[in-house]
Amino acid sequence: MKEEEEKKNMKTKPHFWRWAVASMIFRLVLIYFPKNLNLATRPEVSTPVTSLRRLAEGYWLTQSSMSPYAEFHLSDALILNVLEGSMYHGSPLLLSVLELKDSLIIFYADFISAMLIRATGLKLRMAYCERLKSLGLGKLFEISGEYSALMSSPIGSFWVGCSISFVSLSDNPDYTCNGPDATPRKLFLMYKKDEADNSSKGRVVNGLSEQKNFSWRPVGLFFVWVFIWTLYTLVLCGIFMRNYGGISEMFNRTYGFILTVKDLSPNIGVLWYFFAEVFEFFRDFFLIVFHVNILFMILPLAIRLKHRPCFLAFVYMAICSILKPYPSVGDSALYLALLALFFNELAEMQFSFFLFCGFVGVSLLSPVMHNLWIWRGTGNANFYFATGMAYACFQIILVVESVSAMLNHDRKIRKLVATT
Repeated sequence: MKEEEEKKNMKTKPHFWRWAVASMIFRLVLIYFPKNLNLATRPEVSTPVTSLRRLAEGYWLTQSSMSPYAEFHLSDALILNVLEGSMYHGSPLLLSVLELKDSLIIFYADFISAMLIRATGLKLRMAYCERLKSLGLGKLFEISGEYSALMSSPIGSFWVGCSISFVSLSDNPDYTCNGPDATPRKLFLMYKKDEADNSSKGRVVNGLSEQKNFSWRPVGLFFVWVFIWTLYTLVLCGIFMRNYGGISEMFNRTYGFILTVKDLSPNIGVLWYFFAEVFEFFRDFFLIVFHVNILFMILPLAIRLKHRPCFLAFVYMAICSILKPYPSVGDSALYLALLALFFNELAEMQFSFFLFCGFVGVSLLSPVMHNLWIWRGTGNANFYFATGMAYACFQIILVVESVSAMLNHDRKIRKLVATT
C-alpha cells in the first residue's frame, strides 16, 4: 500500500523542470526574435516609464553631455500633447543597463529569481506541514495535498508554478507559526511565554535550555540594511545628477511624472483614457482621488491581515498594479509569481478557471483592438479601453477572491484547533 501511495504521489508531483525549460526557451525566443514580434512598441509591454526606446533616448542625451531628462518641443500640434517634454522618466542608474540589453545577463537574472522564489516556497511549505502536524492537523495537510494534482495540468502550472505554501494558523499566540510569515508581535508574545515557562518550570531539552523563538537582531539588521542601501542609491543618483539639476530634478522627472499622469499614451490601464476625457479644471481633483484611493486601502488591509505579512505584501502589490498610472504585464507577472506561495491556502478559491480564461482572452483581444484602432482605423479608443477595463476587473476579482479564500482558510484552521 505504501509503495502504491508513493507512486501516486510521484505521478501528481509537478513537472517543475519541464515547465522551467519551456519558460527558458520562450524567453530566448523573445530575446532573439524581437523584430518579428515587435514587442518594443506594444503598449501592453512598453510604457512611458519602462520603454527601452525612451531609455535609449536618455542614454543618447547623456552621451551628448545633456541631461537625460532634457525637454524638447515638437512643432506638430497633433502630437504635441503626447510627446512634449522629456522622453526618459526612469532612474539615471538604469542608463548603464542599455549596454546589457543584447546580453544574457538579464535572462540569467530572471532564472535565478525564479529559482529563489521556488526555494522560498519550498521552505514555506515545509513550515506549513510541520506546524499542522504539531497541532494534530496532519490529515488536513494530506487533504490539501490532493490539490497538487492540479499541477499536472497547464492551468494549474500557470497559476501556481510549483506546489509551495505557508500559513499563519491563528491570531492566538498559542497557535502561532514560527516561519517567515509570522509577525514580530506574535513571535515576541511567544518569546515572553516561553521565557515565563522556562523560569517557572526550568525546562531543559537534551541538557540545553530551549531556544528562543524571537530575536530583534534580524529585524534591526533588515532595517539597517534597507537604510544603507537606500542612502547608497540616493548618493549615486546625486553624483550622477550633480550637473543636471540635482536629485530634485530626478524626483520631479520620475516620481513627479508618474503622479501627475502627464503622458496620455494608451496602455492597459484605465487612467490614460479617463484623464484624456476629463476637463482640465477637475484634473487635480481626480489625481488626488485616484492616488489617495490606494492610501485608504493600506490601513484596513493591514489590520485585517496583520497575521499574514507575506500575503499582505502580495495584496498590496496587486492593488498597486491595478491602480498605477502606467501599468504593464510585468506588474501582473510580479504578483502572480508570488501567488504560488499560498497554494494550499488558496486551493479552494472560486472562479479560478474563469479568471484564467479571462486573462487569456484579454491577452488575445488587446493586440487586436489596438490594431483596429491605431493601424486599420476601423475602431476607436473605446475598443482598446474596453480590454483595459476587463483586465482591471479580472485583477480585482482575483484580489477579492484570494483574500476571501485566505480568510476562510484561517477560519477553518481556528475551528479545527478549537475542537481538538
